[in-house]
Amino acid sequence: MIYLRERKDLVLEITNLDDAIDFLEEWSKGDRDIIHDATLKTCYLAHDGHKPVRVARDAFRSFAKKKGILAKAPAVLPWMVKTKSGGGRISP
Repeated sequence: MIYLRERKDLVLEITNLDDAIDFLEEWSKGDRDIIHDATLKTCYLAHDGHKPVRVARDAFRSFAKKKGILAKAPAVLPWMVKTKSGGGRISP
């Protein structure tokens, strides 16, 4: 899993390749650059089976780090995580 800081107090959890691709597709067109394009291309190649998923994960993690949005997992509190699917957790 990769955690991205969306705002000061909100972290987005990227759990799979589809989440990473969705995140990159939603990235502002005005902020896209060669790093974004290469990362998105790598994710698509992994999705289609032309590259190992770990290569796409490493590219995505590098992209997030360069953009200053990579959050370290130990610093993430469960209530700060926003998942696309809700995570499947049931509240006690």
